[in-house]
Amino acid sequence: MKVLFIGGTGNISQPVSRLCVEKNIDLYLLNRGLSGSSVAGATVVNADINNEQSIKNKLKDHDWDVVVNWIAFTEHDVIRDYNLFSGKTKQYIFISSASAYQKPLQNPVITESTPLENPFWEYSRNKIACEKKLNELHQQNDFPVTIVRPSLTYDTVIPVAIGGWREYTIIDRMKKGKKIIVHGDGSSLWTITHAIDFAKGFIGLFGNDKAIGEAFHITSDELLTWDQIYTYTAEAAGVEPKIIHIASDFICAIENSLTGTLIGDKAVSAIFDNSKIKSFVTDFKTGISYREGIKETIKWFESDPVRMIVNPQTNTMMDRIISAYER
Repeated sequence: MKVLFIGGTGNISQPVSRLCVEKNIDLYLLNRGLSGSSVAGATVVNADINNEQSIKNKLKDHDWDVVVNWIAFTEHDVIRDYNLFSGKTKQYIFISSASAYQKPLQNPVITESTPLENPFWEYSRNKIACEKKLNELHQQNDFPVTIVRPSLTYDTVIPVAIGGWREYTIIDRMKKGKKIIVHGDGSSLWTITHAIDFAKGFIGLFGNDKAIGEAFHITSDELLTWDQIYTYTAEAAGVEPKIIHIASDFICAIENSLTGTLIGDKAVSAIFDNSKIKSFVTDFKTGISYREGIKETIKWFESDPVRMIVNPQTNTMMDRIISAYER
C-alpha cells in the first residue's frame, strides 16, 4: 500500500507514521522539514503544500492508495487538495475535529450522526466547512473522501485545558506548589486518547472501500472527570495539585481567548460512542490509560530541557483569572 501524509511528524500523526512503517506500508511524508522530527523508514518529500505547481511537479509520477492531510484547516485547503489529488488517490482522509460536534450538546453521548455546529470556536466552524465541501465533492464528483474526527489526543503534548499542550507551564506550576485552574467543578466527564491507540483504529480505515463517504471519531473508551485528569497529571509529575475550581463562563469573561477551547469544547461532559469505528475496524481497541500514558509524556518533555517551555504569558493569564475569582 502506497500512502502519502501531508504533515506526518506531529503529536498525533507521528505515532501513526511509525505504525505505518511497522506494518510495511510504503509511506511518504510531504512537509517543509521545519519540525526537526523524522520517521525512520518513511520517504520524505520536502515541499510546501501551498505551492500547488511545485507539488504537482514533485508528485507527477505518483499515484496513491491513500492521501491523508493532517494540516488542512480551511475550505481553501481542501479545495486545493481536491485539485491536486482528484484522480490520483483511491482514498483521501481529512482530519477534522470532534470539537465540530454540536455545542452545547443536546445529548452527552456523541455518535457520528450528532449534528455539527459550534458557534463558539472558529477553528471548529472551519473544520465543519471543510467537511461540507468534501462531502459535496464526494457526492458530485466521486472524490473518495473519508473523514476522521479526533478528540483530545496526546503523545508529545500535555492535554489539559489551560497551561499545557506544547507548553510545560502547568507542570512547572504544579511542581512549584502554585494554584492551577480546573474549569467548572471538576466533575464533568471527558475522554483523552493516546495517539498510539488512535493510530490502530486510523490505519484500519486505509483502503477500506466501505469507509469512503463516511465519518468516524476514534477515541478511548476511558471516561475521566477533569479532577481526575489534573490529579493524574500531577501524580505523573510527582506532586499533589493545588486545584481551584472556576466556572468556565467566569474564566472566559476574564480571558476571551479561552472561549473556543472551553465553552466550545471542554466545558460540558462528552462521551464518545465508538461503535462505528469498531464495526469497520473489528480488531480496534485502546489499551493505554491516561494515568499511565501521561507519565511517558512528561518523561518525554523532561528528557530535553528545550521541550520544557514555561510561558510567562500563560502564567500571568492564570494568575489574573485566579486573582479575579478570589476577589
